[in-house]
Amino acid sequence: MTPRDRVRRPRPVRPGYWFAPKRFGYGATPVTPAGWIATVAYVAAIALIAWGLPTDTARMIVGGCVTLGFLALVAVKTDGGWRWRWGGE
Repeated sequence: MTPRDRVRRPRPVRPGYWFAPKRFGYGATPVTPAGWIATVAYVAAIALIAWGLPTDTARMIVGGCVTLGFLALVAVKTDGGWRWRWGGE
């Protein structure tokens, strides 16, 4: 298997996890339907907040809280946790 094939191969996750850690860098990516639904719901919530709240201050506060909640969910549901990765494993 070439290094390119290894990078392109989807990451399996254990049952109960929705996100897989990124191969390079810091963070995670959705790999299950529940992870994708959570990500789409987050994007939709941010769009509704940007469109529906009257002031920039309200948008920043509510959007920040929603973002922190989403990041907490992703951290809990990532198989293998978050740390810097250089492509090995």
